[in-house]
Amino acid sequence: MDLRLQGKRAIVTGASKGIGLAIARGLAAEGVDVVIAARSREPLEAAAADIAGESGRRVIAIPTDTGDDAQVQHLVARTVDELGGVDILVNSAATPWSAGANTDLSATTDDIVRREVEIKVLGYLRTARAVAPHLVEQGWGRIINISGLGARQANSIGQTIRNVSVSALTKNLADELGPHGVNVTVVHPGLTRTERLSDRLRARADEDGVDIATLEAELARNSIRRVIDASEVADVVTFLASPRSIAITGDAIAAGGGVPGPIFY
Repeated sequence: MDLRLQGKRAIVTGASKGIGLAIARGLAAEGVDVVIAARSREPLEAAAADIAGESGRRVIAIPTDTGDDAQVQHLVARTVDELGGVDILVNSAATPWSAGANTDLSATTDDIVRREVEIKVLGYLRTARAVAPHLVEQGWGRIINISGLGARQANSIGQTIRNVSVSALTKNLADELGPHGVNVTVVHPGLTRTERLSDRLRARADEDGVDIATLEAELARNSIRRVIDASEVADVVTFLASPRSIAITGDAIAAGGGVPGPIFY
């Protein structure tokens, strides 16, 4: 299937590694020129060089902290200047939830929740607010927000709030921008094989004397009983970024290999 993405222009945030990097690579492979953004300059520039070499597309690294609106405005303005416009925004910049966060009520401080909303929810809002006028003016665009299956589990106040909030943002944007030719969706990855997970499992494998495949099998509690790779999440996002996805907007797409038991409708 031709996804009709050849010559499109995209911004992908959080793209120096993990799911964001895989998405940038997937889009470029389909003929998209990509601006990748993240806070760290060196890994971002290395990623841009790798993707450009693989795909032959223009891939530009713009270090950006999405917590700073001025930096977001600069990101979008430079994208438009360098690529002549923007068609696709993928929001993937967020701190991994497992990074020392507390989950119980007594330990869930105001600052923990503020941090999660600031980094993920408001960061996504800032980029969407800066990109949307360009999409509306040209009458076509795609915004895909990467959230997480934590939105569907009540096991952490902060995690659930941030992920549900991304879904709420997505639906509001979809209803407002839909009449202007802009589709907005949210993708919920589950446990995903990224550099971070691979490093963690490699350290545990060395410590316990077991192989990584065994450890992954222990973690895979989804319907297909294997860990989803970041490239497989990227495949879903690449389709949603394409003109072929016109029938899907405002909805949440789970990309975790299936959650056994619950029925979502």
